Amino acid sequence: MMNNSFLIAAGTALALWGCGGSQRGDTTEVTVVTPELTQAWKTDTVFTGSESTLYDPSTNVIYVSNGNTNAGDKDNDGFISAINTDGTIRDLKWVEGNLHAPKGMAILDGKLYVTDIDEVKIIDVASATIEKTIPVEGAVFLNDAATDGQQVYFSDTRTGSIYALAADGSYTAISENAGVNGLECHDGHLYALDGEGLKKFSKDGEYTQEVINREVTGGDGLVILNDSTFVASRWHGEIFFIRGDETTVLLDTQAEKSNTADIGFVPSQKLVIVPTFLKNEVAAYELAY
Repeated sequence: MMNNSFLIAAGTALALWGCGGSQRGDTTEVTVVTPELTQAWKTDTVFTGSESTLYDPSTNVIYVSNGNTNAGDKDNDGFISAINTDGTIRDLKWVEGNLHAPKGMAILDGKLYVTDIDEVKIIDVASATIEKTIPVEGAVFLNDAATDGQQVYFSDTRTGSIYALAADGSYTAISENAGVNGLECHDGHLYALDGEGLKKFSKDGEYTQEVINREVTGGDGLVILNDSTFVASRWHGEIFFIRGDETTVLLDTQAEKSNTADIGFVPSQKLVIVPTFLKNEVAAYELAY
């Protein structure tokens, strides 16, 4: 069910659900909060095609992938920024050189995996250096990345492929999905946003897919709060809250031509981190739900 009230900060609504109690007729009150986003901070326009954000809890840093003004060109103008959770810039060009149009990111065992058109770059976080480049045969437009703690998954939006990358650098195509982009993992399951909506894959190694939401099609970024609650973005300027079978529009910045690309999340502060792509900013919104 789609809630079409386009809100940046909606009023908090409380609903009381009566539950069957004891034979004396006792009831239990459950508080339901209407989901909302409230802007916490926004950076200056210091980035270049800010496409993806990823929070690293081990360093308390948000990484930002940049260089996507020409998102498919090998022009060597890409870089990864490191910013603090209050929006201040720690290192604008934390890693640069041999990056073209870096997009999705995932962290596994102290390494930052970054998709870059037709390659995956592996950055050692401690030394801030690219230590390995993995060319992906047949790749056209590598996009998002995610990890389940064992391997890294990455998508190719143009070919519709999802790949699994092992620690030894070998990779395998595990699924074909039209227009796939956003990836995330939770409780051993891989989730993906594509042209059909939000999909959940089985964790038995067969990657059998199930569409669990058909409202958010063509999505970009995905945050998983629990196995039935998600925040998802569309690149052109929309962020959605999905809870069970209900979908709410949390943010609509299309009128300002401010993109909402591959969002990140800082759990301790409940901050949704939004790269604005062509606006060259990063914005943070506190999530209430």
